[in-house]
Amino acid sequence: MSDTDLKTIQIATSIDARGSACPGPLLEAKKGIGKVKVGEILEILSGDAGTRDDIPAWAGKVGHEYLGVLPAEGYDKLYVRRKK
Repeated sequence: MSDTDLKTIQIATSIDARGSACPGPLLEAKKGIGKVKVGEILEILSGDAGTRDDIPAWAGKVGHEYLGVLPAEGYDKLYVRRKK
């Protein structure tokens, strides 16, 4: 998805993991995905650089759709669509 698309998507739940170091944001995402319905989008806020690699790898491994990342001031916003 383009940055413009990511800025306009409707998220179902946002997980704020900005205070967590690796693997904290990934663990929070794993818990958070259970709070959204199939087809809905989970937003993960993370200040840990490793999250940019961890979230797409996890999403692909478990069958969810990684939509992309938007950089913010001092952290990233990552988006995952629940597929199952």
